[in-house]
Amino acid sequence: MAAAGGRRAKAKGVAAGRRRPRAAVPGAEGRPRAAAGRPVDEEVSSDSETEIPSLGRRRQEAAAAEEEIDETPQEKKLRLAKQYLEELRQYEEERAAEEAEEEAAYPADLIGDRLREDVLEQKGQLQRLVAKDVQPPDPASIRVLRGHQLPVTCLVISPDDRFIFSASKDGTVIKWEVESGKRLCVVPGGKKGTEEQNMGHASHILCMAISSDGKYLATGDRNKLIMIWDTATCKRLHIFTGHHDAVSGLSFRKGTHQLYSASHDRSVKVWDVAENAYVETLFGHQDVITGLDSLSRECCVTAGGRDGTVRLWKIPEESQLVFYGHQGSIDCIQLINEEHMVSGADDGSVALWGLTKKKPLALARQAHGMKDSQGLQEPYWISAVAPLRNSDLLATGSHNASVKLWKCSEGFRKLEPLWDIPLVGFVNSLKFSSAGDFLVAGVGQEHRLGRWWRIKKAKNSVCIIPLRQRDAAPSPKAPDGS
Repeated sequence: MAAAGGRRAKAKGVAAGRRRPRAAVPGAEGRPRAAAGRPVDEEVSSDSETEIPSLGRRRQEAAAAEEEIDETPQEKKLRLAKQYLEELRQYEEERAAEEAEEEAAYPADLIGDRLREDVLEQKGQLQRLVAKDVQPPDPASIRVLRGHQLPVTCLVISPDDRFIFSASKDGTVIKWEVESGKRLCVVPGGKKGTEEQNMGHASHILCMAISSDGKYLATGDRNKLIMIWDTATCKRLHIFTGHHDAVSGLSFRKGTHQLYSASHDRSVKVWDVAENAYVETLFGHQDVITGLDSLSRECCVTAGGRDGTVRLWKIPEESQLVFYGHQGSIDCIQLINEEHMVSGADDGSVALWGLTKKKPLALARQAHGMKDSQGLQEPYWISAVAPLRNSDLLATGSHNASVKLWKCSEGFRKLEPLWDIPLVGFVNSLKFSSAGDFLVAGVGQEHRLGRWWRIKKAKNSVCIIPLRQRDAAPSPKAPDGS
């Protein structure tokens, strides 16, 4: 035991001999004692410090340790708190000076606002609050563009809001100028079987889509064909074949030339328009697909007709999410933003959906009222829905002689009716301009998908409805939840 104690004492003495000497405590007399093996006046070069980076850290730690000798814990806390407050004060003064300079140079942080909106848009949480500023349109200001012989079934607006492309059951495609209302180009329809010889479709056109850069237009018809057009020249570029029944829905993925198509054959197909190539086919619906939409994510949403489902298709994973809520055939669907969508059905209901919930967030039943049919009361079918993208404003169409505007409130959990816009006929298609200053309706005497009724006093036409707003800037808002 004594020997063990001697070894401990010896080890302790060795450790003490190897300990680095402390620098002099401030205020103490004399010079600091040198480390063993090094002269007091020896200089250490920057090269030496580079070679032994830990040496500088040790010295700093030793100096910090010495400073602690003269401070109680309470005094140290007080000193550090004062130091932090002083640094914080200097930082705030510098930031205030920078902000003052920026405000002097730029009255409004437009770039910052745009970046914030882009982030919210990618998250699917951007909701510009514009519905409260929309005024009831003047019926006399509605412009009616005539050119189709049969009911207009679908239309799109160019990304710059300068042109409208419309299509009809007569197989024609017409390019209109918004400002003048003139027909800039007409591609007439032909007889069945003459698609290769003639430029246009030879059967009812049911759907169309335009790429986000405005370069390509796609149209789909009852003859199972998808035609790709150059929007500038109205020249046909390509025909896609592969569906086994009528093509009922088309949408370009935003920012790309990837095209999604839906059909009465119950399938969704993916195409690469720039390469004129087929990519893949997805299955899942149990009835004809009646509508399709997409935005910038690699996914699309579809309405499944009488199978009663809305589906979200995740293209890379080849998977799908199934949503239930309508009682009748779901005939139309559109995305509001990356996380919310709206659909309409022949049971007269309009539904708001969040992509994270299987049931509707809001459901407006008998949205366009009831009608008397052979002594029975039944709701007016919802034949078209359209959101102003990334906003709280919606439009729906039926055949009750009006288009309705709606406000989405409480984080997409409530639908509030705003105004009725008089419009006689079947409203088969609706689209808002990008700026939200006008709404375009495709009107016909018959429903887009059939001939169940005919409204003789209706005009087969494209109607441009100006939207008046109060002088209030819309504000972006992230909704409370989905």
